Amino acid sequence: MLQDKHAAGSLSDGWSEPRATALLVLQDGTVLEGFGIGAEGEATGEVCFNTAMTGYQEILTDPSYAGQIITFTFPHIGNVGTNDEDTESVNAASSSGVRGAILGAAVTEPSNWRASRHLDAWLKARGIVGLTGIDTRALTALIRDKGMPNAVIAHDPAGNFDIDALKARAAGATSMDGLDLVPLVTSAQRFDWLESTWNLGEGYRAPGEFKHHVVAIDYGVKRNILRLLTRAGCKVTVVPATASAEDILALKPDGVFLSNGPGDPAATGEYAVPVIRKVLEEKIPTFGICLGHQMLSLAVGAKTTKMHQGHHGANHPVKDRTTGKVEITSMNHGFAVDPATLPTNAVETHTSLFDGSNCGIALTDRPAFSVQYHPEASPGPQDSHYLFDRFVRLIEDGKAAKAA
Repeated sequence: MLQDKHAAGSLSDGWSEPRATALLVLQDGTVLEGFGIGAEGEATGEVCFNTAMTGYQEILTDPSYAGQIITFTFPHIGNVGTNDEDTESVNAASSSGVRGAILGAAVTEPSNWRASRHLDAWLKARGIVGLTGIDTRALTALIRDKGMPNAVIAHDPAGNFDIDALKARAAGATSMDGLDLVPLVTSAQRFDWLESTWNLGEGYRAPGEFKHHVVAIDYGVKRNILRLLTRAGCKVTVVPATASAEDILALKPDGVFLSNGPGDPAATGEYAVPVIRKVLEEKIPTFGICLGHQMLSLAVGAKTTKMHQGHHGANHPVKDRTTGKVEITSMNHGFAVDPATLPTNAVETHTSLFDGSNCGIALTDRPAFSVQYHPEASPGPQDSHYLFDRFVRLIEDGKAAKAA
């Protein structure tokens, strides 16, 4: 309740306007004020919005967000804290790739038994600049109408900002077009993955029996993709994005997986596409997700285009045209495959029911398919897990054909 002197209209004592300790400065010069959390300093990136209501830690550690500042449309981010199990990036480096996080409401104390750290401390440890207290609905509407802008997010507890310098930095930021960000997030060397899916009371399980050997090309792979491959009976060897076709084929894989990742697929494709083409020539069963889908499409001659606002969230309906079923999917991409450029040997298998954009292909002359969305992110929660079984069936069919 207000004190009497305030009720009487005197504002001389006990009243102060809170000072902004964080800014978001858009490339057009728009300045949004808020309150800083996480790391101090400045970061530049492309601003997108994510509509997911859960999974903020997984989102903030998804390597596909490298170079971006994430606006969460759901206001209550951080309310269940963070833990040591929900990180998605394989690379153990402290940097997440994501440049910043924008939240509507102030972060509350964690209220979940799995929490081991407050979101603010976790953001600090990972070097992520955060901002709370702005109208995320208005920012989302701006992105929807004008597209994803470049921006600078800045956090200074003292509230001292050189706004002119921030505006200049935002205006001069590099466009995502033509930008290869995979080198920021790919693994530095080859390794074997030895972890299966999570179970209540057990944590992440040890792998079971290995029936097949899959080589995963790491463009920014997520842990849960590798876990689902392992659960499907696959021994997984992860190789860097720059691995040669000769190095991959020398491992004698039963299947090859093309991972998710950040940036402009056309830029990454300059070195990734020739490798994928050699894998396809050998008729090795191949499965791609997100950037991996775009890489497979580029490898067969299709083209990709920059999207207006991208797809980022856990509520995207996608129709599987091979079965007629609709899946609720998780998506995170700012580029899309142009279906009009697909060759005759590439069949469009999945389509977004939001905007009709391409969400999957299958090749008619090679054992290869891919999807634009993230089946491992479990928004359905298991609507799309069948894709890993579909990949295993391709591998088994390939083995049977060789044995015949």
